[in-house]
Amino acid sequence: MVVRHYVAVDGGNSKTEVLVGDTAGRVLARVRGGGSSPFHLGFDGSIAYLDKLVTEATAQAGVTLDRAELYLAGADLPHEIATLNDGAARAGWAAEIRLDNDTFALLRAGTTKKGAVAVVCGAGTNCVGVAADGRTFRFPALGELSGDWGGGHHLARMALWSAVRGEEGRGEPTALTGAVAAHFGRPTARAVAISVHLGEIDPGRLPELAPVLFTVADAGDPVALSWVDRQIEEVLAQARVAATALQLQDHDVVLGGGVLQSEPRLLVTGIRAGLPVGATPVIVTAPPVLGAALWALDALDAENDAYATLRGHFTLGGA
Repeated sequence: MVVRHYVAVDGGNSKTEVLVGDTAGRVLARVRGGGSSPFHLGFDGSIAYLDKLVTEATAQAGVTLDRAELYLAGADLPHEIATLNDGAARAGWAAEIRLDNDTFALLRAGTTKKGAVAVVCGAGTNCVGVAADGRTFRFPALGELSGDWGGGHHLARMALWSAVRGEEGRGEPTALTGAVAAHFGRPTARAVAISVHLGEIDPGRLPELAPVLFTVADAGDPVALSWVDRQIEEVLAQARVAATALQLQDHDVVLGGGVLQSEPRLLVTGIRAGLPVGATPVIVTAPPVLGAALWALDALDAENDAYATLRGHFTLGGA
């Protein structure tokens, strides 16, 4: 068997992972870096940063690449994906190159089924689907502009919003008020909001409130529970729309992203209960770069043993 080599990339908003492997399932190099999303770096900046990481990983592996599989957060609209693919082709990493949205990497990491849906609930939310005949479905994924709701950042803002309103009487009383204040060591929820505004609390710490919201919901607080229910509805709606568009029947619903990977009890239980008959939930804990690597093995017609070898690298402490 001729062994061929590939680079697999999972490029997020805050971190990027690059893996060089071969069609025997071996991992030859792994490099991690900062965010590479074109949303933050622009098209040219994203490709330039990826070039740095891919070049480093390829040099470590000491091989010439046959294929590049790259999956990026922020690669959402058709013209964005086309522009990024053109840039990747000019970079010349491999003879065969495919670049697409990072949710497709999550999907492949979680299932071997030809027809499946993936929903990511991390900092934000997104959903894609793939049918057995290769048709795909995706949302624009432009945040609130395109109707998206939820994710860790949004839930955290709702926790603070509810805490302040409950404290002042503009909203329902809620245990979030005390929990939010205590989390940041402030006397009141209002003081937290003011401290964030003044820069005394780094706004980048606000996502810490998402786990606080789930903890308060677990204790039965109605306001916190309402936000968990709203997130459940959104995940189920995304999965339903994607499956309907692709006419999927028995299919996996792959769930990933930081919020879902932490498996909040009420959130996961609600999603499992709300999925239709024939839809099987799969929570992915492996890094999405595994999915990018599996797509590469698919494209390079790797032998069956290669898949088990590659997955074993991640289940035996390689994650």
